[in-house]
Formats: sequence, C-alpha cells, structure tokens
Amino acid sequence: MLTKLELEPYTEDALTDELLHKMNAYWRAANYLSVGQIYLMDNPLLRRPLKKEDIKPRLLGHWGTTPGLNFIYVHFNRIIKKFDLDMIYIIGPGHGGPGIVANTYLEGTYSEYYPNVSQDEEGMRRLFKQFSFPGGIPSHVAPEIPGSIHEGGELGYSLSHAFGAAFDNPGLIVGCIVGDGEAETGPLATSWHSNKFLNPATDGAVLPILHLNGYKIANPSILARISQEELESLFIGYGYKPYYLEGSDPESMHRLMAETLDTVIREIKDIQREARENGVHERPLWPMIILRTPKGWTGPKEVDGKKTEDFWRSHQVPFSDMQSDHILLLEEWLKSYGPDELFDKEGRFVSDLAKLAPKGKRRMGDNPHANGGLLRRNLRMPDFRNYAFDVKTPGTAEAEATRVMGTFLRDVMKYNPRNFLIMGPDETASNRLGNLFEVTQRRWLGDYLPEDSDGGNLGVDGRVMEILSEHTCLGWLEGYVLTGRHGFFSTYEAFAHIIDSMFNQHAKWLQTTAHIPWRAPIASINILLSSHVWRQDHNGFSHQDPGFIDHVINKKASVVRVYLPPDANTLLSVTNHCLKSLNYINVIVAGKQPALQYLSMDAAIKHCTAGIGIWEWASNDKGTEPDVVMACAGDIPTLETLAAVDILRRNIPDLKIRVINVVDLMTLQPKEEHPHGLSNADFDEMFTTDKPIIFAYHGYPWLIHRLTYRRTNHDNIHVRGYKEEGTTTTPFDMVVLNEIDRFHLVGDVIDRVPRLGYLAAYTKQEMRHKLIEHNEYITKVGEDMPEVRNWKWPYKTGS
Repeated sequence: MLTKLELEPYTEDALTDELLHKMNAYWRAANYLSVGQIYLMDNPLLRRPLKKEDIKPRLLGHWGTTPGLNFIYVHFNRIIKKFDLDMIYIIGPGHGGPGIVANTYLEGTYSEYYPNVSQDEEGMRRLFKQFSFPGGIPSHVAPEIPGSIHEGGELGYSLSHAFGAAFDNPGLIVGCIVGDGEAETGPLATSWHSNKFLNPATDGAVLPILHLNGYKIANPSILARISQEELESLFIGYGYKPYYLEGSDPESMHRLMAETLDTVIREIKDIQREARENGVHERPLWPMIILRTPKGWTGPKEVDGKKTEDFWRSHQVPFSDMQSDHILLLEEWLKSYGPDELFDKEGRFVSDLAKLAPKGKRRMGDNPHANGGLLRRNLRMPDFRNYAFDVKTPGTAEAEATRVMGTFLRDVMKYNPRNFLIMGPDETASNRLGNLFEVTQRRWLGDYLPEDSDGGNLGVDGRVMEILSEHTCLGWLEGYVLTGRHGFFSTYEAFAHIIDSMFNQHAKWLQTTAHIPWRAPIASINILLSSHVWRQDHNGFSHQDPGFIDHVINKKASVVRVYLPPDANTLLSVTNHCLKSLNYINVIVAGKQPALQYLSMDAAIKHCTAGIGIWEWASNDKGTEPDVVMACAGDIPTLETLAAVDILRRNIPDLKIRVINVVDLMTLQPKEEHPHGLSNADFDEMFTTDKPIIFAYHGYPWLIHRLTYRRTNHDNIHVRGYKEEGTTTTPFDMVVLNEIDRFHLVGDVIDRVPRLGYLAAYTKQEMRHKLIEHNEYITKVGEDMPEVRNWKWPYKTGS
C-alpha cells in the first residue's frame, strides 16, 4: 500500500509549475462559479459593488462538498488528456450540484446543450440565476446536467451505479466520488463489494474516491473520525489498494493528487492489460483514493465569530442573513478567487485555462456513456412464441410459469452476450430461471472451493450477477441501463420494498428526462417479483407482502407499468414486450410454483395486447346480460375465481357469469389518467353499469378501488385481496385466511345477486361447511384437501 509519504517516483513529473498554476486557476474558476450559483442573480463578474438586489432572496444549495468535487474534476480532466481516457464522473454527494454545473460550463458542454447559457457575462448571469430558482434547475446533480447518470438527491447508490456502468464497458473508467456522509448508508457500505464482480478482461474500471471532509449536515462523519490506519485497514479488507491524501494547501494537494492519479491510472491499465493478455487468474486489488480536504474549502473561515470552513456550518449556505456586513463578506469571498484573472472583458473563460479541458466527447459532460440512449442498441430477440406451453384445454395442465420464462431469457442472454445482464439477490434458481445457466454462469471473482463445481456454476465472465443485496443489484442494473445496455432484475415480492426509494429515484429520473430533448431513450428497468405472497406458505408471515405494487402505482403513468400475467404464455408475451420497451419501469408479478395454464399462445398475445379481456371460455353469459361479473388479477386470484365459477355453475346453472381477467393493472384507470386505461365506454361495456362485480386481486384490495373509483359502476365493485393475514400453513389456507378463496367468492356472489335470495341458501351453507372441512383437514393431515389440490377446469372450451 502506498500512502502520501510513499508515492512511487516517476521520471516524468505529473505537474510542471506552469500546469500547476493553470490547474489551480481552473479550480478557482469552478469555485467562483459554484459560489455565484448559490448566491447571485445579477452582477456575475462583480463589475460594480455588490448590492442586496444582486443576491437571491432565497439562498439554496450546498457549498461544503463542492470545492473538493471541483478539485477532483480538474484533475480528472488532466488524466483524461494525458492518458486519452474515456471517463465519466459520478458524485455520491449530490449536494455538490453547483460544482458539476460549473465544470460542464467551463469545459463548454453546458452551453452547447443550453445555448442561452452562453459563455459570456450574460450567459454567466443566467447560469447563476437558474440554480435552485423557480423555472431553473435543481440544486442536485439532476438529469438536466450534462454528463450525469446519477441523481444525487438520495445518498447510497453512487458506487453501485458506477460498477453497473463499468460492466461490459472495457474502455470506460468511472470516477466515483463517495461522500463520507453517504458512506454511512447501508447501500453504499455493501456496494464496496462490487469489486468482487468486476472482470478486468471484459469490463471497464471504477476509481472510487472516498471524499472525507469531516462532517455531515450537523454531525461528524464516522469515517472521518477514525484513524488513518483503521481507515486503510477497512478498505484493504474490502479488497482495495488505498491511497491516502490529506491537506488544505492547494499547491501541495495539487501535486499529491496529480502524482496519485498517475500512479492509479497506470495500475488500472496494468491490471487490465494482464487480464486481457493472460486471462483472469485471481481477483485484482483495484486502487482507490481516500481524499481528506476541509469542508467548505476556500470559503469563509469564520462567520460572525463562529468557525465555518472545515466545520459543519459550511455544509449548505455558510451565511444566509444578507445584512450589510454579510454582503461585504460575500463580495470578499468571491473576489478571493480572482475573477478578473479568470474571465475576460466579455465574461469568457480565458483561453489558456479553457485549453485544460478535454475536447469533444472526451469531456466528461459530453461523454456519450452519460447519455446512454445514444449508445443503446436494440436487443436481438428470439421469437417468444417458440417457447409457448402447449395449452390444449384451459385449466387442465400445469407448468411453472417462471421456468418457461427462463427458457426464453436463456436465449435472450445467448443472443446478447455483451449487452444484457440478469441481476438478483441469490434467487435466480429459486425463481425458476435456472435455464439461464445452460448458457452462462454466475459472475464470481472471489475464491473457489473444490465443491463449488457441485451446482455452483461460478465463473469470472458469468452473465448472472447475484449478491444478497437488492440495493446493489438494482444499482448495478440502473448503471448498466443508463449507459446504454439492457437487463432484468428478479427478487422475492415481499422484499422488493427494500428498493422502494431507489425505484422512486429512477422513476423521477425517467419522468424528468422525458422533457429533456437531448436525453436519448434508454432501455426499461424490468423487475420480476416472484415467490409472491400467495405461495409463501412455507416461509410464513414475514415473506408475505404484495405492497410494492401500491408503491409503483404512485408514480407518474408515463413511466410505470404493472403486469400480473396469470399463466406461462401470458408471462412470455409480457416479458417480450417489456424487454423491447424504453423509458419505463416494468413490474411483473408471476408465480414460480406449478399452476394451471389457461391460454394458448395466440390467445395470450391477444389478451396481453389488450391488457384485459373477457374469458369467453370461462363465461356463460354470451348473448345475454350477466347476473354477475367475476374479475381477477394475478395467478392465484385467477385460480380461485375459476374454481368459484365452477361451483356456481354446478349449483346455480341458470346464473349468468362473466369472467374478466386483468393482466395490465393500468387498464383499470380511465384513459385520461393512463395511456393504457380503458375508455369509460369500453369499461362500462365490459364491467356493465349496474351488475355486481366480485374482484379477486393479488394485492391489497383498496388499490382496485383507487384505480376504479371514477368508473360508473364503482359502487358495485367488491374486492377481495390480501388483508395482512398469513402464517406458515398450506397454500390454500393462505387464501382462506385472507378470504379470497373460492368458497368466500361464491358467498359474495350469493350476497350480491339480488334474484338469488333464498334460492341459494343451501349453496351458501355448503360453502360455510367447506371452510370448516378445510380447517379440520389441514390441521389433521398437514396439506390441502384433494378436491382443492387436484381441482381443474371441468368444462370444454365454449361449453
């Protein structure tokens, strides 16, 4: 390990005195622009004394981390030019937004994307005013900022995004700045282990820089308050080779940073060259940098007699009460950067300094990897119809839907060996996607044991990425997709809530980019929720929660889709559609256990294309008005609905029943609220305007009411769903506990079809007796009654 005292000497100096002077001036310019964005709305170059009218009435933004980020950016510019690097910049401290805007402006990218923010005094005025200002841009590194793939508003995901961007990008280096506050989050702490999955032969590299400045918002940060020895030991334990830099003197820090980066880049290139020429024989120790600089570096040392620089008070706005002495302090602070030396009379960045930035697509603000839709290539897709399960008669044969899906994904993987990855928390095989291992392995660069050959299927070039961290898996996938590739994420339904907040951030990113014309469309994030609530009878109550769907529905209709395919062929059709889609988050809920199959492939395609439909083969109301509509969404609710229909048709033969299955949950919303929604006329034709509707739904029942509350017949909709009842029990008992079983559904129909009245009293009593028999049977035998376990749809198509 090399420390600041042990850097290897090179005959070529990293920095000449002249270059050091220019880089320091470039850094001063970035700092000046950063402070200006936080404070000023006019008088951008201080050509006259600063007045209160020049200052924003609401001061928003964060200074504390920004000068360190600016320092790193100018040094990355140098190594990009020196080594001709293809490099992007991810900052975990999202509060450093003004610094990234400043640097993309200095390098010219910002003005190219936003011509009104020109590189002159008027453009600088607009640059300053727009920051954290109504009608302007956010304070974080948001999609509006060129060069960004990472919204820094929430902490914890920068490093997983960085590794996701590096996978299958052999020429790319991702500089990832991790803030010391961010480093305290669980997602970030886990994502350090991503180095065990980075293949130096086929992937790019990630250069993590842990940026320690001592404080979070108002507290010391943990990693800044442990010894250098303990800190280095931590990262050696993570499997990195840490380089430590500390200081506040600009000249010495510039020299140390330049020398360290030269060393680090050479090490990265040596690791990659060795792997690419001689193969990967062991996991390399990738370099990383620990950079300790003062919080609010170069800002006011004190404000009103209280320490500010190198203290938490510099975290956001060092001073906000713009009384006269504070105005003078702000003017003094801004002038300390020497703006007259940095910008000419027209307000343009002086040419000698502007030349320090890379050119064209080598600029980090204009690197196409940070606008991944520009690099995206459509997947080569096999014909999903070729993987169809042969359904001769609906509801009589069984299959595992996700296993059938796995054969399709296997060939998607086979046809796209460098453009498609599967991520999941150790559940690929559990979710019945094991056919993937016919064409690939699990990615693994850790140690191997002899017994790993027994079902382990591990390899350094595996295309299935498994780590027991939903955060890291989704972070990898987001980074991979944001840089122009495609992927798929599967997890247990109950634990998808772990990524609730990550899902939010990506959905907001997509919603924002839809209004940014230069952001090219990216592949959708595809999430499979399997091992779902209704088949978690073996794991018990802790594994039973279908609420992720409710969370998804909260997002804008333009970016989210939710699918509940009832069988294997509908799952194939939905998966094919999702893999081809762009700029969405697609959530698919599908079971993995053996289950009845209902639709032929042709019927499945038609059903999925519409998203909702009347199942004529299960209904008996054709040519007449139905007495009742029985709707279902989800595989187990579909099974219970059909079994209830069977009981009703046997016991009340003249009852006219219409069966409706919903694949695309969004069809329930009015067309005005979601592009997939049914028009009111179509909804009324299907569900009627006055008949009772018994709706068996996969998740929490109130979601159906929420989606349909504006519909004409909403008052007649009665929804059965999950009601927080569960334990370790039998599969059928799970539906009984939540009263979504066939016997309760039959009772609902009897209660809500007025003409049945006393005529169905015997049938309703039979249903009560069946529930008693069920309970007695499972507590004695330990499995469900044969009539439940072995039930199949007894009617021929059309009968």
